Amino acid sequence: MARKLDVHRAIIAPRSADAGEMLDLVRTLKAVGVRVSVLPRLLEVVGSSVEFDDLHGVTVMGVRRFELTRSSACVKRSFDILAASLGLLAISPIMLICAIAIKLDSRGPIFFRQLRVGRHGERFHMLKFRTMVPDAEALKDGLRHRNEAQEGLFKIADDPRVTRVGKLLRKSALDELPQLFNIIRGEMSLVGPRPLVLDEDRRIEGWHRRRLELMPGMTGHWQILGPARVPLREMVAIDYLYVANWSLWNDLKILLRTVPHVIGRRGL
Repeated sequence: MARKLDVHRAIIAPRSADAGEMLDLVRTLKAVGVRVSVLPRLLEVVGSSVEFDDLHGVTVMGVRRFELTRSSACVKRSFDILAASLGLLAISPIMLICAIAIKLDSRGPIFFRQLRVGRHGERFHMLKFRTMVPDAEALKDGLRHRNEAQEGLFKIADDPRVTRVGKLLRKSALDELPQLFNIIRGEMSLVGPRPLVLDEDRRIEGWHRRRLELMPGMTGHWQILGPARVPLREMVAIDYLYVANWSLWNDLKILLRTVPHVIGRRGL
């Protein structure tokens, strides 16, 4: 089959109990001239945060410390403060217009404060522009049969609790802008794991909780993939790998990928 399809490389993602089968497969592929790459299951836990050590002539794989160094944490925080401060200055007229529109459209506060779980499990109130009627939480139980998300998340495409202005704010992602204040206050980061509500966080167990080593982000891989389409179990695994592989360059790439995602959601 490899010769018929002109295969140049085979990538093997082994299961936990097929070592003998995998070795036979590797030998067979090499015998017919196919290059072989193996994806270690270790990457599911440590990502690419590994290094190779020489132990008395034997090459072994070493696992780096699972957390940001002081210098990396300082760089990330400095970048967050600078970018969030400049962002608030640039978009303050837009935020003022949004606030006025919310007050004219419906009764209730301008901001929506929701308790979320942050770094090291500390709780904080995440800010958004209010996009729903004031008693939205009280109406939630009556709408659970329409929930489109998976595994503990709650999301409805045409949520009847959303106001007219709220629909525009959500479609344009302008409702997320107040989270820049959370970043300035040191409760969130521009890029990081998804900030979960208390009910969602209680479902996270074991090594998945290491995702809380970093502050939750205003955006991240979860934002690009779409939280309603990714099961909670897979989302927290993605968050864990983000923490394990953090770099400022990776944050910049996620921010750049977020822009077309938001524009595409607006249908522009």
